[in-house]
Amino acid sequence: MTRLGVGGAVQDRDGDGDRDGDGDTAGLRRFTWEEIGQRNGRGPAPQERWLVIDRKVYDISHFCRRHPGGARLLVSHAGQDATDAFVAFHVDKVLVSKYLKPLQIGELAPDQPSIEPTKNEMLVKDFRELRDTVEKTGLMEPNQLFFFLHLAHILLLDSAAWLILFYFGTSLMPFVVSLLVLTISQVQASWLQHDLGHLSVFRKTKWNHLLHKFVMCHLIGASANWWTLLHSQHHSKPNCFHKDPDIDMHPFLFTLGKKLSVELGIKKKKYMPYNHQHKYFFITLPPLLFPTYFHWHTFYIAYTKRYWVDLAWMVTFYIRFFYIYGSLLEIKSVLAYYFIFRMLESSWFVWVSQMNHIPMDIYYDKNLDWVSTQLQATCNVEQSLFNDWFTGHLNFQIEHHLFPTMPRHNYWKVAPLVKSLCAKHGLEYQCKPLLTAFADIVHSLKSSGELWLDAYLHK
Repeated sequence: MTRLGVGGAVQDRDGDGDRDGDGDTAGLRRFTWEEIGQRNGRGPAPQERWLVIDRKVYDISHFCRRHPGGARLLVSHAGQDATDAFVAFHVDKVLVSKYLKPLQIGELAPDQPSIEPTKNEMLVKDFRELRDTVEKTGLMEPNQLFFFLHLAHILLLDSAAWLILFYFGTSLMPFVVSLLVLTISQVQASWLQHDLGHLSVFRKTKWNHLLHKFVMCHLIGASANWWTLLHSQHHSKPNCFHKDPDIDMHPFLFTLGKKLSVELGIKKKKYMPYNHQHKYFFITLPPLLFPTYFHWHTFYIAYTKRYWVDLAWMVTFYIRFFYIYGSLLEIKSVLAYYFIFRMLESSWFVWVSQMNHIPMDIYYDKNLDWVSTQLQATCNVEQSLFNDWFTGHLNFQIEHHLFPTMPRHNYWKVAPLVKSLCAKHGLEYQCKPLLTAFADIVHSLKSSGELWLDAYLHK
């Protein structure tokens, strides 16, 4: 007996190993979860890496290097079931399945459960039913007028920043106003490229990719592929140390999470005065992330991975910026203008992006189910028209992480369903005022710094 499983994959439901109903099971090997868990790529090389999608077992040992989302994303699921992550990230599952077929080496043995022992089986089933409901009710369908108007207001602000200097001169007041207008345009462009990178603006993937390059590379000056590479890893295993690149600043700049901070202190490791990190945070990460690290890293990754199309698009941003602003400002003023707006943009981005994650649980991957993994690492901020605009709808971080390809204008619609799911299974659904969320970043850094210091001195 067969039926359609998650993502349209055919599942064997009677345990005879026959997926297509023709009675042919020859050549399929059977595995236990224990065997699969041992193929996680850890230990001395060479190590096999396997994962499971809809009970099918795939060997990704070599394919991971060619994976469009990057090797690190795929390897983070080695030795585990990746069904819900696969469904969450891939829009065209029929196309992706063609690449999966040559990688299949077998399937789970008939006596093995479909859900790993470390995961909440009922929660997994309820979430998959919720996702089916979301898809059937059209909540994954984009409203292209919404995104067109968003792009239009970005381009209007981008033009206005230059016109202010052109018409009102380059004295202090027009200079400052122009800076603020360009900063708003750049941050809003960051939110739009985020939508495009998640394939949530157009139904067809190619149009998302094309406009993503225009917005990210030409309007912002960074690599679209670089962003996708890092951000997909973050979504796959948020706040999981060694798997989420967004917390790679632990332990070299900050110590993050209660357990990791104590562990660092016990090991007597000190790269920074962590007990003061809640103070130096203000003058490091928010103002300097974009002007320093992101600038270097986006060009480094684009060059080393040969993203030549991205690099060409990125060059057009710098030609356009220094040509049009260089026609109005002296070279020193142009450089100051550029660095200041990057600092402002960086500050806005960091406070918004970190308010949902730094105060949450940060530790090693515990191989929990998709919902538990996302809920432990994310929280929401209260909805308002201003909060939606200011954060690019990332105030609905929980819904975004559960459904990463969902258009953001539908987050508020699915939120009540997610709350009900959490209430049913006893999961905490955190939602805070905006300023409280900002303050919690600082409180969390102070707390983890104090835990580190206590362990460093006394344990």
